[in-house]
Amino acid sequence: MATLDDKARKFLEEPYVGTVTTLRQDGSPHSTIVWVDANGDLSFNTAVGRAKERHLRRDPRISLLVVDPEDTYKWVAISGRAELTTDGADAQIDKLAKKYLGQDEYPWRKPEEERITVRITPEHVETTGLD
Repeated sequence: MATLDDKARKFLEEPYVGTVTTLRQDGSPHSTIVWVDANGDLSFNTAVGRAKERHLRRDPRISLLVVDPEDTYKWVAISGRAELTTDGADAQIDKLAKKYLGQDEYPWRKPEEERITVRITPEHVETTGLD
């Protein structure tokens, strides 16, 4: 298991979006943009039923790449395993809306939607340009 050093964690606390990659049933990659939560566990938030959630329930392998939009030579790449939980997921999406939008509540919440937190246990961490 790998750990995030202080520089990587501080970088991930910035409001930079990440690209998360999961594996489809046929083994091909599926990449989407996510808001990253690095306060405590490394995680992101999605909704039950979305492709990311379905893929990770079948195969927990995951990768996350976060690039500084002002300096593309500064980035953090993490690969590891995902754990999914609904505990605290509603509060987390509101916290992420504050980080990324400056809003107290996630504005696109649907009443029928169940939110889920995806925690990433890093197995490999690579960084560039954080010195």
